[in-house]
Amino acid sequence: MGEKVLMKGNEAIAEAAVKAGCRYFFGYPITPQNEIPAYLSWRLPEVGGVFLQAESEVAASNMVYGAAGAGARVLTSSSSPGISLKAEGISYIAGAELPAVIVNMMRGGPGLGGIQPAQSDYFQATKGMAHGDFHLLVLAPSSVQEAVDLTIDAFALADKYRNPVMLLADGMIGQMMEPVEFTREIDPETLPDKPWATNGAKGREKNIINSLALDPAELEKHNLKLKAKYDQMKEEEVRFASKGLDDAETVIVAYGTAARIAASAIELARQVGYKVGLIRPITLFPFPEEIINQTADKVANFLTIEMSTGQMIEDVRLAVNGKKPVHFYGRTGGMIPSPEEIFEQIKIIGGAKE
Repeated sequence: MGEKVLMKGNEAIAEAAVKAGCRYFFGYPITPQNEIPAYLSWRLPEVGGVFLQAESEVAASNMVYGAAGAGARVLTSSSSPGISLKAEGISYIAGAELPAVIVNMMRGGPGLGGIQPAQSDYFQATKGMAHGDFHLLVLAPSSVQEAVDLTIDAFALADKYRNPVMLLADGMIGQMMEPVEFTREIDPETLPDKPWATNGAKGREKNIINSLALDPAELEKHNLKLKAKYDQMKEEEVRFASKGLDDAETVIVAYGTAARIAASAIELARQVGYKVGLIRPITLFPFPEEIINQTADKVANFLTIEMSTGQMIEDVRLAVNGKKPVHFYGRTGGMIPSPEEIFEQIKIIGGAKE
């Protein structure tokens, strides 16, 4: 076991990327993720890596395309509006089947919004990142330690599927400090070969990396190949955590910081007789629909908690498939729900207890 150290979430994610063998970072500053590039600006040169603050988010995403195409483990990070600017490049990266890791520390929106934490980029991350038929694999940590572990996993998953992976967290996780330990470190020299990479045609045919296909039949074939990859993710990569489902009458579905707050509300509720459980999606794509659908056969209600006006609730409703009512409570614009607020919603749904 490693030694625990107290670290801010953003800096812990940055160190985890280094431990995962990442040696290239391209990005542009925006609150509340600025500690990631600030940390890597001195840390990457220590390990022979490259840090470059691009002239814009658009430029950064295309630099990621180039480094990933050459076979490097590469990271970029931003926050909500910056991710929107990166979106075109992310579509190119997905279309060209290149592995890369993208961190989004969500802030309030729309527009410039505010710098406080929110969860209003769920639709963007899981459904509408950019143009075309593609998906990111999306990981949602609820603690700094989990952010570390998922960052390391993200690089492996990106390589496994030749696909961009997003670590999606709200700004609170980026800014809070918690003890973490780094139990895994990957030697970049031991990473698997990437025979498709454009790293110099040394005694072999040249590789071509491209996201353009002017022949419709060729593009359809490519899109179906991508879909098979996303279907494989749904079969093999679904992750979630659950608690209290055995006797639950009401089940809360929440992710990230909202799930931590919901867990505190569940403790309050159970102390006075409300049987409440929790399902916490860790992969937002692929979404853990099967466990939610199975749970719907045994419980009375669902309550979705989000730091938004309601986005993940649509996937919860689809998973429940009309079996039981799905309620919602959210705060938005950087406001954070309290355990007491969520407890009040539990009481409304569950009725008075004697």
